[in-house]
Amino acid sequence: MTNKYKVILNPAAGHGNGLRSLPQIEKLFSQHGLGYNLVRTERPGHGIELSRQAVNEGYEVILAAGGDGTVNEVVNGLMECKQAGLPLPAMGVLCVGRGNDFSGSIGIPTILEEGFQALVKDHRRMIDIGRVVGGRYPQGRYFVNCVGVGFDAIATIEVFKLPRWGGFLSFLVAVLKTVFLYNKAPLATIEYDGNFITQRSLLISIMNGRRLGGGFIMAPDSKPDDGVFDLCIAEQMSSFQVLRILPYFTRGTQGTQPSIKTGQAARITITAQDGPLPAQTDGEIICVDGTRLEVELLPHQIEIISEAPAS
Repeated sequence: MTNKYKVILNPAAGHGNGLRSLPQIEKLFSQHGLGYNLVRTERPGHGIELSRQAVNEGYEVILAAGGDGTVNEVVNGLMECKQAGLPLPAMGVLCVGRGNDFSGSIGIPTILEEGFQALVKDHRRMIDIGRVVGGRYPQGRYFVNCVGVGFDAIATIEVFKLPRWGGFLSFLVAVLKTVFLYNKAPLATIEYDGNFITQRSLLISIMNGRRLGGGFIMAPDSKPDDGVFDLCIAEQMSSFQVLRILPYFTRGTQGTQPSIKTGQAARITITAQDGPLPAQTDGEIICVDGTRLEVELLPHQIEIISEAPAS
């Protein structure tokens, strides 16, 4: 096979930016003389099927061309193949989505031309993958960036109701709406590596990456290959208190505030004591009325192409 790269393009990513970016992607491959085969996703979950097919066809690199949702589907396809004992190709990302939080966290340029240059340079690193069990996925769902319970899950629902804006602007507007929509946090017990917290938690973020919503730095010190998740847990707050603390999240300094708990863990269990647990992973809703989530980290699972770290 002469084609090294399999490109899985989500034409709906970024409110249609995926499809609009297709001519540019084709031009970049042509300019660099790289052999590739491109397929488009047609429905939710299709990226998982296409990734499994690409592994079986023996491609050397599988590229997710889309946003965080497309990346998540490709990762799930790759991990399903890995669990079946198949050797995995490397993975790359061409950012044509809205938030691109995983890429922004790991050092993959979010500007398409720069991302392609990183692809050509072919620097690779092994990264950790998360797995969450519960809600719509009793069998488990893999993720690369985050699991969010509470506030950011509601904000994720709200962001899909908004017009086609930039990633951070859309999420910021959704967050401001959520401030007044979601102000009764569920009582839940959070167990992580032998620690227990039982409280009303407005937000529980389990981060493998660093950021959410295109610009909210949930875990400033997170590394996707250190074998642990970074936790950010916010107590119940009034709408005014949430508005006051938001700027800290854009700087990644929320850990200095007494209403925020941080920590690290490889296994986390969240159990509702009263009220539902709305949750999302990599921008996909896991549940809106869940009662229990189990999250585990799987170290060094996938080889990813990214920028080389600065010397």
